[in-house]
Amino acid sequence: MLKRSLLLAILFTLTLTIAISPVASAVSSTTMYIMLYLDKKDAFVNQDKYTLDAPPTIIKGSTYVPAKFLGDIFGFKVDWNPVSRTVIMETPLAYIELNMNDKTAFVNGGVYPFDSVAAIRNERLLVKLTWLADYLGAKYIYNNELRRVEIIYVKRPDGLVDNETQNSKPVAKFAFGKSSYRIGEPVKYIDLSYDPDADGIVKTEWTGKMEAFFHSGSFPVTLRVKDGRGNWSDEFTRWITIKDEIYVPEKEYPLYFAPPGTIVKTDRGTLSEQFLNLPQLPKKVTEDASRPLLVSDSPETFKAKGILYRDSVNGKARLYAHHVNGMDETVQFVILATNHSDKDVTVTTTNKGEVYPSLYANIMGHHATVDFLLHDQHNEKLVIPAGRTLVYVQMPDFLPGQGVNVFYDVETNGEIEFSFVAMSPEATPISLGDYGPLDFNGHVRGTFPVSEVTWELDAKSITGPSRVTIGDNKTDVFVKGYDSLRQMETVNYGNYGVIYNIHMERPGKMAVLLLPRGGVFKGPFKINGDFMMAPSSGVLTAFDGVQILARTTGKEPALDIEFSPPAASAFPVDLIFYPLQDK
Repeated sequence: MLKRSLLLAILFTLTLTIAISPVASAVSSTTMYIMLYLDKKDAFVNQDKYTLDAPPTIIKGSTYVPAKFLGDIFGFKVDWNPVSRTVIMETPLAYIELNMNDKTAFVNGGVYPFDSVAAIRNERLLVKLTWLADYLGAKYIYNNELRRVEIIYVKRPDGLVDNETQNSKPVAKFAFGKSSYRIGEPVKYIDLSYDPDADGIVKTEWTGKMEAFFHSGSFPVTLRVKDGRGNWSDEFTRWITIKDEIYVPEKEYPLYFAPPGTIVKTDRGTLSEQFLNLPQLPKKVTEDASRPLLVSDSPETFKAKGILYRDSVNGKARLYAHHVNGMDETVQFVILATNHSDKDVTVTTTNKGEVYPSLYANIMGHHATVDFLLHDQHNEKLVIPAGRTLVYVQMPDFLPGQGVNVFYDVETNGEIEFSFVAMSPEATPISLGDYGPLDFNGHVRGTFPVSEVTWELDAKSITGPSRVTIGDNKTDVFVKGYDSLRQMETVNYGNYGVIYNIHMERPGKMAVLLLPRGGVFKGPFKINGDFMMAPSSGVLTAFDGVQILARTTGKEPALDIEFSPPAASAFPVDLIFYPLQDK
């Protein structure tokens, strides 16, 4: 019965002291001045009055003080472990266990008799002040006239981890930007962690940290940090309050706050359908017919050497080619320029996009388009003598399975016939006569009158989420042209090689999203002069979700998007304009 009573007394003391004593956070000063009166329950901490559950007293000539009260005030742990029936105390300089079964005290591995350091009085746990003060780093004075114990304590840097080097643990600490947040409101975290020894914070570990919370209530957020010497701090926890008020719904949160480039997952069959059913935004289409487009993409995978496409240019033109070596031998891909006139003709290259032979089709189309949309200044001139054929472009040799994608904007001061040819590596322009045209196999080939289109979008027409579709041959009609080899009309399915200039005056506040509806997509967008890769790595499909291409603030004078359908990507794709409210 005595042991049972003792257990209950200790547990009662620890819990009751917590209930009636102000917590340690009430004392904000790093220097604390505590006054305790023998056998009285009144105590003062920096002039704040406290009522003790167990007063200090004299036992065998030594002063004993209430352990839990000092633990709360000084900020060290005093806990009861009912399994081992021990009181655990962790001071800045010691780990202490007071075992009720064995009547022993363990201090940093050393063993002492329980009665030499602690006592139970009136069912309360008291500890010897002179003993505890050494492990606190506190100073004390006994005023005999007033029967008062005065304790002066200067809080040390949290937890010295090495008593020989005196290297301190770092201190984890943070604050929230404000006292409470709404559902879906971004939380501001202010990291206040530091290392007392100036070793620097090299790692942080958060638990419960969320960019935003989507349920109301209170939630714990915990931080611990690591310093340059490998010491970890104690955990520091704050509770965040989330009010039952919606700032941004969870599904719309990324559209407001995720950085451009983020892929937003969509619920298959719900959100994707919502985007697919968005209204088409009206547009004014202007076609630029000043630069015809020569497209060589059939046979896309050639099985024999020969002429892939050929046509004549006089003035401005764009040359575009995409081919893969489907043979079992190495070949070279060249564009030859033939001057059939009796005067020299100069070919000037003003822009180009090239990618060296690669096995990866989406990489070829993506990087060649990036290169072309850079609009680097070129003024490369090649003079083609009368009656001669010269190499305009020669790519590194193709290995089996490799392919290339190329763009060239050219200007000539006379008529030049351009031939796209798969030749033997040792062949020269003189060998052109040895090669005949290769059969068309269903991809795009031909000369098209339009190489650039401009879409004027009206921001005032956007009353809710809206879209424009690229490459569906309905709202975006493919350019028609003529295949000079087959001598018949043809269509540029996908509008490959065409530059889209999409312009919107005063766009308002919105997110611009990409939904690749046709299948695998990889390609660049140039938005107000900045590149956005879609996606940044790998490829994107409708099953992956939508990618945030850009976000406008509502203060931009215009939104300009430059785009060209990248080779090997599937179409159509949707550009979605999603209005955002001011938050």
